[in-house]
Amino acid sequence: MAHPQEFSALRHAAAPGQDGQLAVDMLVKLLDLEKLEEDLFRGLSPAVTLQRTFGGQVAGQALVAAGRTMGPDWEVHSLHSYFLRPGDPAIPIIYHVNRVRDGRNFSTRQVEAIQHGKTIFTLSASFTIPRVGKFEHQDPMPDVPAPETLTPYRELVAGKEDVIGPGITLPRPVELRYVSTPPWERTAGSDETYNRIWMKVDGHLPDDKFLHICALTYASDMTLLDSSLTRHGLTWMRDNVQGASLDHAVWFHRPFRADEWFFYQSGSSSGGGERGFSTGQIWSHDGRLIASTAQEGLLRVD
Repeated sequence: MAHPQEFSALRHAAAPGQDGQLAVDMLVKLLDLEKLEEDLFRGLSPAVTLQRTFGGQVAGQALVAAGRTMGPDWEVHSLHSYFLRPGDPAIPIIYHVNRVRDGRNFSTRQVEAIQHGKTIFTLSASFTIPRVGKFEHQDPMPDVPAPETLTPYRELVAGKEDVIGPGITLPRPVELRYVSTPPWERTAGSDETYNRIWMKVDGHLPDDKFLHICALTYASDMTLLDSSLTRHGLTWMRDNVQGASLDHAVWFHRPFRADEWFFYQSGSSSGGGERGFSTGQIWSHDGRLIASTAQEGLLRVD
């Protein structure tokens, strides 16, 4: 696990612009929390964020903390969370787990993420014992091009630092391949109903089912809020949009590997009052619906 003496090394584990296994190994370290005391954990951050900690990192680490208090037979099936304050990437985050309920079929954990003596994030996670049900159904995956036929993200953004911003050079443990128009290529006034993106952890993850769930939680915060802008042909890069996630929820439906391609489609059913509401669905490469997401975010356009 990552300890305080590793903090400096972890913060510089991947050089700017470095993708692939090195960035994935850094993600695994981020998700391997240090246990301080019963139900109390410490998580570190890499020096790869701009001004605040990436929300997917905090959500993934909080879920790890919750899972560390569960037995091996339990699997998380949903999480609901709130972003209360910006995270400071320069210092560790303390995660306190409250064992709300231990039942025969369902158990609940609440997690507080704390920095500078204040709660910056809260998460509630529900765990269950897996069972085989009497029925099963799912929405089919849209007919979209295979990820292998699409341009890798690093090739799409090459030479576009002045358009996309300094975040383009940050280490990326998650590979993206756009089916829909990339945000920086959208023209003013155009609109698309959905954001459609293939994703996968850009390297190999250990064979730990819960780690794959936490890695998907990390990735699920990427591009989801963008779909509220997509409805209006707006983009972060061109239209001087200020935004922040307010909450985030994920439901896990079927087993998967986060280091294999999954398809993420998100759309926005409502926007107003300087807030946008987005929902998403995630399918595995072979068309199984593996997760659903929802998020509301603050959106201000100058």
